[in-house]
Amino acid sequence: MHALRRVGGFSYAVGVRIDKILGGTQPVFSFEFFPPKTDAGRVGLMQTIDELRPLDPSFVSVTYGAMGTNRGQVIEITSEIRNQLKIEAMAHLTCVAHTRDELLAVLDELAGEGVENVLALRGDPPKGETFHAPEGGFAHASDLVGLIRERGGLCVGAAAYPEVHPDAPDAATDMHNLRIKADAGVDFLVTQLFFSNQDYFAFVPRARAAGIEVPIVPGIMPVTSLSQVQRLSEMCGAALPTDLVDKLRAAGPDEEAVIEIGVDHAFRQCRELLAEGAPGIHFYTLNRSTSTREVLSRLRAELDHAG
Repeated sequence: MHALRRVGGFSYAVGVRIDKILGGTQPVFSFEFFPPKTDAGRVGLMQTIDELRPLDPSFVSVTYGAMGTNRGQVIEITSEIRNQLKIEAMAHLTCVAHTRDELLAVLDELAGEGVENVLALRGDPPKGETFHAPEGGFAHASDLVGLIRERGGLCVGAAAYPEVHPDAPDAATDMHNLRIKADAGVDFLVTQLFFSNQDYFAFVPRARAAGIEVPIVPGIMPVTSLSQVQRLSEMCGAALPTDLVDKLRAAGPDEEAVIEIGVDHAFRQCRELLAEGAPGIHFYTLNRSTSTREVLSRLRAELDHAG
């Protein structure tokens, strides 16, 4: 195993592109949030981000809602995080329900707010429907990546699926599509969440063998509820380890015990991932701070001790 890299006290300045951060010697820690639907949720989100601020996140990302209905909110929140909270931010952008010109308009708005980092995604259709490219729009994330690269001036991230994209017929096809997306101009990849590190450790060499050389950041979500993680697992195809499910079931309705199990599992995942050379960790927070804060605090303490 490789030695853990010390990161304590390291801060990233606003205005630094994520590809430049990933090219450094420090592991990257980032958090993902989704735009809340209510004013109260908005206040709670900003409180969550403020609670995570002392952990010096490299950047935070803001997801794009279904059908692009919260476009203005995503731009506004991403701008607020970057320009008021002074934390580097990345905006998600999807192909769903947008023409090429509309996508360019969103990119211009983001750039106008100083946002330099975009995660390009195909996006998901409404539940129960099949994805169809809108007239004048794009069918694949690779098309959106190409548009962003053509426009210029932005750092482009994209998604990767260690356990195969739910819509892909097999792993080989999925990897072929990922290579197309990477070749379109991706600067880095962030993986879908996973609960077994072996999936990531097997995926990265396959990606390298396919000619994909950009950094691949693992995505981790601390479990806070068995029922919730089971739903997410079904949606995104992330397998749940039997031992983790057994522990969560044994905890029953004890919420504190469930949260601690989730924190411990995520911490062990992150520690091993970093020790084996992962460029950082992208935390799926579900707009909550407690579990993510605890996992990263434990990592910081261990990394500082190792340094």
